[in-house]
Amino acid sequence: MLLEIANLSVWYDKARLLNDLSLGVDTGELVSLVGPNGAGKSTLLRAITGLVAWERDITRRSTQGDIVVEGTVTFNGERIDQIRAHEIVKRGLILCPERRRPFREMNVLENLMVGSYLIKDRAEIQAHLGVVYQLFPVLKNRSNQISGTLSGGEQQMLAIGRALMSKPKLLCIDEPSTGLAPLMRADLFRKINDITGMGITVLLVEQEVRAVFKMASRNYVLSSGKIIAEGTGSELMGNELLRRTYLGL
Repeated sequence: MLLEIANLSVWYDKARLLNDLSLGVDTGELVSLVGPNGAGKSTLLRAITGLVAWERDITRRSTQGDIVVEGTVTFNGERIDQIRAHEIVKRGLILCPERRRPFREMNVLENLMVGSYLIKDRAEIQAHLGVVYQLFPVLKNRSNQISGTLSGGEQQMLAIGRALMSKPKLLCIDEPSTGLAPLMRADLFRKINDITGMGITVLLVEQEVRAVFKMASRNYVLSSGKIIAEGTGSELMGNELLRRTYLGL
């Protein structure tokens, strides 16, 4: 198992956002996390990539309450729940965050190069850049364009491309289709499938349940910080109570 999460809980002050949560992602899989807004999906991604621990340190220094994290996260056979976010990145666990978040004043190429800051070999950086440009040709065409002027879909491609420049073993993608038109969403999902075809494991948080159920090898359903169901898309869609109550279908 490439990623193993065991009994993970996260509190922000007295609010428990993740509740004794356990899951796993195997090498080569595309696994989805779905569930209603506020279920804890983004918190889970931030927790496993070390950002919740970073937020905890910042909060303690500013004396604005407290954040408590319990449980274990193991990646590629090594426990990573006690190490800092940048060390987790070095190990190949990469987060592509929600809302895209490009460096808006930098151009497309400069944004992509930020993703490669840990790689010292220039030839390797150029090879990764070639892969990104092949996957997203529009980024090559717009390499000198200021990122803040890109469309929403192009910014999402840029966010994923920047994450790919970090040489991920496991790429966590948070809500990539938010705010995109249907045709752009469909194209983006095809690109994410292509990424798994490149041998990169993907953990995908997404609201477009029908689309991801067709893509993912396995799916986890979260509600109120707990995993309430796991299975293939067809298995989960066959549960009428689950569809209506938790998936809004």
